[in-house]
Amino acid sequence: MTIADMLWSGWGDPAAAAPLPDAVTGLLRDLLGVRTGDARPPVSRPALEDVAPPPARLDYDAFAALTAIVGVGNVQTDAEARVRHTRGKSTPDLLRMRAGDAAAAPDAVVLPGSHDEVSAVLRRCAERGIAVVPFGGGTSVVGGLAPDAGERPFVALDLRRMDALLDLDEESRTAVLQPGLRAPAAEALLRERGYTLGHFPQSYEWASIGGFAAARSSGQASAGYGRFDEMVVGLTAATPQGDLDLGRAPRSAAGPDLRQLVLGSEGAFGVITSVTVRVRPLPAGAAYEGWRFPTFAAGAAALRRIAQDGPRPSVLRLSDEAETAIGLADPAAIGSALAGGAGCLAVIGFEGTPEEIDAARGLAAARLAAAGGEPLGAEPGDRWEHGRFNAPYLRDALLDVGAFVETLETAAFWSKIPALYAAVRDALTDTLGGAGTPPLVMCHISHVYETGASLYFTVVSAQGADDPVAHWAKAKHAANDAILAAGGTISHHHGVGSDHRDWYAREIGPLGADVLRAVKDRLDPAGVLNPGILVPPAPKE
Repeated sequence: MTIADMLWSGWGDPAAAAPLPDAVTGLLRDLLGVRTGDARPPVSRPALEDVAPPPARLDYDAFAALTAIVGVGNVQTDAEARVRHTRGKSTPDLLRMRAGDAAAAPDAVVLPGSHDEVSAVLRRCAERGIAVVPFGGGTSVVGGLAPDAGERPFVALDLRRMDALLDLDEESRTAVLQPGLRAPAAEALLRERGYTLGHFPQSYEWASIGGFAAARSSGQASAGYGRFDEMVVGLTAATPQGDLDLGRAPRSAAGPDLRQLVLGSEGAFGVITSVTVRVRPLPAGAAYEGWRFPTFAAGAAALRRIAQDGPRPSVLRLSDEAETAIGLADPAAIGSALAGGAGCLAVIGFEGTPEEIDAARGLAAARLAAAGGEPLGAEPGDRWEHGRFNAPYLRDALLDVGAFVETLETAAFWSKIPALYAAVRDALTDTLGGAGTPPLVMCHISHVYETGASLYFTVVSAQGADDPVAHWAKAKHAANDAILAAGGTISHHHGVGSDHRDWYAREIGPLGADVLRAVKDRLDPAGVLNPGILVPPAPKE
């Protein structure tokens, strides 16, 4: 299967992009002070062929050694391959790429075709002091693809050649998948056999199986299917010191579960070369519907009741007042008559046979109505379902007209959600407003548990005039501080990367950071695996 490359300076397929409606550009101008149209200085974005990465530091001997492992043509040093593997897809990443800044480009792109080739590449790179960054779909939004390699060369280890469904155990309902499988291809292979992962994050169209595992991804149907790390029952990983083969039973009391050490490790402890995942039969059907609640607090209380007492739907999400009014739950409808409205929009989705769906919807409706919800019918749910992967394209369109837009997310126990929600909103509003770019801050709950939920914020403002990246960094740091102070986790599903690393160290404490460094030293003593990512540096004496 041929794997398409994403737009190097934006999201996804350029053919899927759409310009902003006039109503949206007017809103940006009038509400947020974004200079649009004739009031905005023209911005010229470079063509890919005009972006020049720094001279490659990989010498001929290293190039030949890696080629001997993965084969001729599978070590790429041309400018286009290097630029396409530069950074991820956070807004700061995109702003740098739009400015033609490819300073963080890898020195080469290496494409292994098997677990043994990955193991050999890691050993050879460790011997030569070459840093290695695993690369799946390139969708990181937390600085996970720009290592702190110092003066050492580094390579992007692109896993796209490892894209097979290796095994399907229909009796146990497990599948063994290679890490380079893009999510749509994995889903297609499973659906041919009548199964599904049920994992559909917003990055679904471009993300990879290995990336889901390495970052503890969570999909939009997590209420019914769980997070990706909950689906993983086994995995293999290659490290410079040897291989890990973990998971021979669904649960075990044989010591700490080392699978959990690799899941979420973001390439800092090794490279995941296969995952054994739980799969489920394809549902007979699905139904989505909308509900309106008078306040975000009322809607959150209703979601908590469903999460704790059932019936558990496949999709359960709630937009706050700002997100509902703008219509962000349905990006295709922003600026149209379909967007807007008072209160808070909840979307709920059920899967199964018609009888199962009807039974679950009936019980859920009674509980949602008792919590103050107003049924809106199928239309809002269907609009969300049809446009649920469009938001990243909206970001590109907003950047094109001079706005700044970024997301951040966290999670906490239910009792802490109200204070966490207020603290992050206040931190963003105060910091950006104080810097002369008052923001629109929107939020939704999209992942729920019996004990708590996630909060996903979208921030839109004018760009900082001099340095938009530094301008945002101050607000992001303030929001990170607020998350920890309010009892939230620094990341629910985006991961740690370099952007969250220092706050992650505060979250786990000095001893926890020491444990991570000890694991890193044992598995990667040369420090070549994604340096600067996830693992906090040792304190300076």
